[in-house]
Amino acid sequence: MPLTTVETPTDTGGASLSHGLKQRHLSMIALGGVIGAGLFVGSGAGIAAAGPSVVIAYALSGLLVMLVMRMLGEMSAAYPSSGSFSSHAERAIGPWAGFTAGWAFWVLLCTAVGLEGIGAAQIVHGWLPGTPEWAWVALFMVVFCGTNLAAVKNFGEFEFWFAALKVGAITLFLVLGVLALAGVLPGTDSPGGSNLTELLPNGGEGLVIGLLASVFAYGGLETVTIAAAESQDPVRGVARAVRTAMWRIAVFYVGSMAVVVALVPWDSPQVVEDGPYVAALDRLGIPGAGQLMNVVVLVALLSAMNANIYGASRIGYSLVRRGQGPTWLGQVSGGVPRAAVLASSVFGFLCVLLSYWRPDDVFPWLLNMIGAVILVVWIFIAVSQLRLRRRLERETPERLAVRMWAFPWLTWAALAGMATVFVLMAREPDTRVQLYSTGAMTLALAAVGYAWQRTRERR
Repeated sequence: MPLTTVETPTDTGGASLSHGLKQRHLSMIALGGVIGAGLFVGSGAGIAAAGPSVVIAYALSGLLVMLVMRMLGEMSAAYPSSGSFSSHAERAIGPWAGFTAGWAFWVLLCTAVGLEGIGAAQIVHGWLPGTPEWAWVALFMVVFCGTNLAAVKNFGEFEFWFAALKVGAITLFLVLGVLALAGVLPGTDSPGGSNLTELLPNGGEGLVIGLLASVFAYGGLETVTIAAAESQDPVRGVARAVRTAMWRIAVFYVGSMAVVVALVPWDSPQVVEDGPYVAALDRLGIPGAGQLMNVVVLVALLSAMNANIYGASRIGYSLVRRGQGPTWLGQVSGGVPRAAVLASSVFGFLCVLLSYWRPDDVFPWLLNMIGAVILVVWIFIAVSQLRLRRRLERETPERLAVRMWAFPWLTWAALAGMATVFVLMAREPDTRVQLYSTGAMTLALAAVGYAWQRTRERR
């Protein structure tokens, strides 16, 4: 069987999808996938809690993410599929595992679409205060739903240019920051090491909070393995994306955090209020830094909306084609699962409406429910890789175009890291409720998936 075959345990419909994504699309999706609004804005809370040690937090969580991506890359290069980790979990563990991982991730992506739409609308509302926020969310939803309905190459083109803008912005920031720290940026005095005198200003507890904040800032890396199934050369695309993950994480996340904490005092109120990048650009005397970063954050949010509608539709499509959802969601027209695109967009907009209709009970419950989903998905990835690697070595070793480093030891180390994050979440009041809510949803999905699996086996 050729390596480019899209294979899932019971999915013969994956080939119905088009292969309209080019290598340049995948390269930029891989680059831009790690640069989200969480990096530009959400990292401020981590800096305020951990101080300069936030660099250590991002390095540790980045190492965990690199291991996860390597495992996922190994399986996705061997078995390219629009279902990605969901298909791998079904193949390695059982249909119930694919059902659980897939639908949990679908809920996460659809909810994230709504959240990103709200964030983008708030930025535009700040520029045009006379306009209602919900109207902007609706407009963004229509645009990206339409983009994803038309053809996969439209999604690829949008992400190509969104990613190019994000990569350009973060690269320019890093260049300016390094020049300022070196004392060669005109009109700026280098702070030297004056902002780095206290590595752990809030002790180990602050580092823990920073670590938890950093773990969830890395969401979005999985999209490239979903998109690879619709590319012209899935194996080469996945392999290249995974092999460059290390330097992308090191430069964009760890590197930019190091520049920020070196330029700006960690306890500056502006770090949380305006965001760390705005605070750093203001420190450099860049005019209009706030509005400049608002544009970059808007691009990051719109990019995430586009990517999450795409990812949710493909995960949903793959689940349905494997018999794990309503059959109408698996309909493909013009190489696009249009019913799944519409369902994902509608669910995302429903989340937006809930934020207006039930902001004090239903909406917070929904946010808590998806709080730790990414960790659940990572565990399924690690366990699946442990099981599939032995099978691949024994039956089809030629499929191992990408190999996990130091197997199986680093896979076990990654699982230990995930278990540690779960323990740390259980210790913190703010994350404990997310852990329990996500656990409840995961158990419910697993029970439904197992019952469905048993029913199918009896039939």
